[in-house]
Amino acid sequence: MLITDERFTSCRSTVMDANPDMSEEMAGRIVDEALKFVAACATNPGVGLAPSRIVDEGWHALILHTAMYAELCESLGSFVHHFPGYDPTSYDPPILDRTREKIAELGWEADAGLWGPPSDETLASVAAKCQHAPECTIVITPKPKPGVA
Repeated sequence: MLITDERFTSCRSTVMDANPDMSEEMAGRIVDEALKFVAACATNPGVGLAPSRIVDEGWHALILHTAMYAELCESLGSFVHHFPGYDPTSYDPPILDRTREKIAELGWEADAGLWGPPSDETLASVAAKCQHAPECTIVITPKPKPGVA
């Protein structure tokens, strides 16, 4: 939809390389959702969007295809930067709802099974350990870790 079949296949292969036990079908679903996420971010800068941990795996695959990713962002009107970071204690539950709403506004339906909270890997366990990009997402205020005074 946003990239050629050849580029999609390459990104799907990247997801599968990082997650050797993952099916081709699941890897494709993840790349699809990552494309929707990037489009939502590029067309809604500053709104406060974030991928789920599973979708972030697909975003990583897109980013690794640097020239294609740059072309994709340019075609969408805004470059979507990625700043790695993962802290499930700072999870903002409405952020995924807001992201799915922006995806819907673009005419797509989010794959609900892939948009769970950071700890939800019921459909797929992924290598990605981050979940936010400050230029696209809300500002997250760190919270103290449990058991730390």
